[in-house]
Parts: sequence; C-alpha cells; structure tokens
Amino acid sequence: MSNQPVDQSRRTWVTIACVTGGAGGVAAAVPFALTFQPSERARAAGAAVEADISTLKEGEMITVEWRGKPVWIVKRTPAQLAELEKISAELADPDSQRKADELTPQYARNHHRSIKPEILVTVGICTHLGCSPTAKFQSGAQPSLPDSWPGGFLCPCHGSTFDMAGRVYKNKPAPDNLEVPPHMYLSDTKILIGEDKQA
Repeated sequence: MSNQPVDQSRRTWVTIACVTGGAGGVAAAVPFALTFQPSERARAAGAAVEADISTLKEGEMITVEWRGKPVWIVKRTPAQLAELEKISAELADPDSQRKADELTPQYARNHHRSIKPEILVTVGICTHLGCSPTAKFQSGAQPSLPDSWPGGFLCPCHGSTFDMAGRVYKNKPAPDNLEVPPHMYLSDTKILIGEDKQA
C-alpha cells in the first residue's frame, strides 16, 4: 500500500463530475418518461376503454370504468329482449328522444338501445341525482318493485326504476333514460367504450 497523500482537488473534481452526470441523466430521462403518459387533453377527455365480453353469459353484467364512471355491459336473455317491446306504454321516454344527442347515440335510438340487441352498454349513474342503481334482473314481485316487474334496474336513493334497456319508467324522480356512452365493436367479443367511428 502506498502512503502518498490523497489529491483532494482531484477527488472533488471526480465527485462533481459524477453528481453532474447523474443529474443530467435524470433530467434527460424525465421528459422521455413523460412521453408515455396521456396528455392533459387526453386525460380530460377520458381515453377510450376496451372491454372483453368473451366470457359474458346471458343474464350477466360486467362493469368497466370510463371517465371515472361505471359503465355496465349486460348480455340480455331472449326473454328480457322480448319484454322491451311490451312495456313501452309504461316508460317516460320509450324512444329515447329526450336529450338524444347527450344521452343516446344515433345507433342506439331503438327499443333495445344498443348496436347488438342482446348487448346493452350504459352508464350506471341515475339521471336524477347521480346515485348508482342496482341490477334487479329477476322478474316478479320484490321489495320496492311492482308485482309485474319484468327485470331492470332500481335506484336505491329515490326509487327510480329503469328497464333492461336503461329506459326510465313514468312518474319516477329520474327525468331521463340512462346514458348510452359512445362505443363500437372491435370484434365480436371486444367493445371500445368512448369511441364510435360509425357516429
């Protein structure tokens, strides 16, 4: 081992070079990493969300989040679809005419309010005061529902009821049908929510 004195000026220079180089590397990496994140405009608009419905069975529902809101995807049974045409007289807006441009895209302005009759895509927020309704798909008498209930959704906050197409019943606090978000099919089993090239 050598007992020569350490050159302090050289040690200081090496330390400064290492610290400066490390800081420069971090400074260069931060803008690069930020390019992978959505822009402020994209975050505000809410990026589209892809949903896989390959395992969704008749009578089942899945929930995905889009723009911070729950979006329900329901695969309706043939019996549930048949009921949709029978109950029009009981609904406040059976043809989705109210606030149509805001709540129902053109391709969903039909009695099943969907692109494919069996698949409902709707925002799970009541149009009254923003509560989240609960799924009541079973038909028949149940608490807070009429004996002739055909299946649908019940808002637990103030009792608004919606059919299996998200259409509100007459004389309920909710003024409008549930919102159908813009959406499109990427394939038979994949739905893109938040974008609709056909609109």
